[in-house]
Amino acid sequence: MTIYDKAHDLAKAMKESKEVQEITSAVKLIEADPESKQMLDNFRERQMEIQQRMMTGDMPSQEEMEKMEKLFEVLSLNLNIRRLFDAERRLSVIIEDVNKIISDSLQHLYGPAQS
Repeated sequence: MTIYDKAHDLAKAMKESKEVQEITSAVKLIEADPESKQMLDNFRERQMEIQQRMMTGDMPSQEEMEKMEKLFEVLSLNLNIRRLFDAERRLSVIIEDVNKIISDSLQHLYGPAQS
């Protein structure tokens, strides 16, 4: 079995994971509710704009960040959106953990980290 076969196995396992199933289920519920979908779409759009600005070095103001945090809190009051956010967070942790496992397995190639 090649490393690519194992990567495909991992991708399949992730697609079948509880977290991905929960995201899929939450998205379906949100899409069935036009108001929730619109609120989430607006939030994601603003979030993307801020991330793109940050990548170009244009850091958002404290006020903008507080607005986004408040908007996130308001959206989280919607049970289906909160369910989506929670599942996305759990999936993100899994991806970070897998990335760390892979990175740690190659650490010996480069020796101890330099600071």
